[in-house]
Amino acid sequence: MRILIASDLHWPMRNGVATFGRTLAQGLAEAGHEVMVVAPSQTARRHVEVDVNHKVSRVTSLPFPFFPAYRLSVSPTLEVKKIIAGFKPDIIHIQTPLGIGYAARQAAKKYDIPVVSTNHGMPENVLENLRAIGPFARPVTYILKEYALWFNGNTMDYITMPTKAAIDMFKKELNTHAPLRAISCGINLKRFQPGPRDAKLLAKYHIPANKPVVLYAGRLDGEKHISVLVNAFNRLRKTHDAHLVISGGGNDEDNIHNLVDALGLGAHVSFLGRVTDTELPKVYRIGTVFVMPSPAELQSIVTLEAMATGVPIVAVDAGPLYELCQNDRNGYLCKVDNPADMAKKIIAVLDNKKTQTSFGRESLAIAKTHDIRYTVEQYEEVYTEAMRLHAGKG
Repeated sequence: MRILIASDLHWPMRNGVATFGRTLAQGLAEAGHEVMVVAPSQTARRHVEVDVNHKVSRVTSLPFPFFPAYRLSVSPTLEVKKIIAGFKPDIIHIQTPLGIGYAARQAAKKYDIPVVSTNHGMPENVLENLRAIGPFARPVTYILKEYALWFNGNTMDYITMPTKAAIDMFKKELNTHAPLRAISCGINLKRFQPGPRDAKLLAKYHIPANKPVVLYAGRLDGEKHISVLVNAFNRLRKTHDAHLVISGGGNDEDNIHNLVDALGLGAHVSFLGRVTDTELPKVYRIGTVFVMPSPAELQSIVTLEAMATGVPIVAVDAGPLYELCQNDRNGYLCKVDNPADMAKKIIAVLDNKKTQTSFGRESLAIAKTHDIRYTVEQYEEVYTEAMRLHAGKG
């Protein structure tokens, strides 16, 4: 198949959508398909590049307000139309409803190409990052939610989401007759595997080798609620000599640093920033326990990556996180925005070596059911069915 993936958020941006789009593109190309990704240029100008085994066609872009590390293609209609006309895809897979996603949707109509849409977003992801516009934040978030529901309406041939819980959250609001299917974003299990702590990495980031490590990796944006984790860590430090490692960057980074300083935790917290692709698998192996404090996840790829390295999990009991952090099997669920309960659950892992071993083993077992090869097989089925349904409309 000739498959075009359209996304306003793509590597080297760091978020779940970007990670999924790249991992899927590589997996599809490895399976023998011809893949083209359309994404914003990181240099502002349009160009074509090769990413391992597939092409990425970059369209002109500008910095994205409220998300300084991202770039947005404001009016890419003509560029996207030209790319699609030249590539002649059998199927278009849209990841985002913004400029590139919308342009791809319009081009698909013009050229009569089947379209699959994957919904990755939750309103909370937007709301927490629009606080700067004060009272306008909620109305803007509402408008964006309604737009996303409209975008994923009856013009799509097939709609997917990363988890069943995500589908349960949205299916009543979606005005569509298109089939809905839960397909994991998947991870590359060749890349994320258990292993010993890397001594050079510990030394580089001044992480003590003789202490248990509470780990978070991912975006440091408002909706991730990292402050809850910091406050939980402050509680457990009163009885446990542990170290907190925070890997990633985002628009809430300064606030998190300030909180760590205010609590006097500076000597017990390592901020790694945005690590390289080579370092990331090694970062997960540092963790004694991985913590996900965000209540606004539709799956959480970083949690999956931690699980694939055999790390126990503590996650908030919100959204679909229970599908990954299966309470008392590979970790513990805790109450949302409750540092006391989070600290209690982290301590329960730190205090029991047998629990660490069994939870780590079960994390790995669950992660193996999310191998990207299985995700690719499911999308091959979806693409074939979408083409069949689209042909039936004619």
